[in-house]
Order: sequence, then C-alpha cells, then structure tokens
Amino acid sequence: QNEKELQDVVKQQEERMLQLIDKSGEVTRLNGEVSQLKRSLQRAETEAKVLWEEMRGQEPKVDTAYIQERVLLRQEVDKLRLMLLEKEDENLLLSDKY
Repeated sequence: QNEKELQDVVKQQEERMLQLIDKSGEVTRLNGEVSQLKRSLQRAETEAKVLWEEMRGQEPKVDTAYIQERVLLRQEVDKLRLMLLEKEDENLLLSDKY
C-alpha cells in the first residue's frame, strides 16, 4: 500500500517537472520575443528621430510623401511600444505563475 502511494507521488512529481520544463521553454521564447521587439522599437525610434531632425532642417516646403512616411513610422513605433508592453505584461504574469 505504502509502495503504491509512493509510486503515485513520484509519478505526480515527474509530471510536475515536465510541466515546469515546458513552461520554462515558453518563458525563454517570450524573452526572445521581447528582445526582438525592443530592437525593433529602438530601430523605429532611431528612424523617427532622423526624420524629425531632417524636417527641422528643411525649408517650409511640404512633401506629402515624406510626411506620410513620418506618420507611418510614428504609428509603427507606437504599435511596437504597445506590443512590447503587452509582452512584458505576459512575462510578468508567467513569472508570477511559475
């Protein structure tokens, strides 16, 4: 009887270990995604900064394609920021959970 109970406990522990290993891999994958999003965000911010500096140096002529590109880049930066925050929130939830 005791041996059977002990085998059941060992089996449960093995299952828990496998679950933790799976979850650990998911956390690692999410950390990689966060790193990639941070790099994308930094790249987009750099592009936006360069465009802003160029706009300041130009005379007051309006280039609609240029302005449209700037707006699209700004939208991309905002989207990446939001994605980064969402991934950080997911990571915090996973870290708290594990």
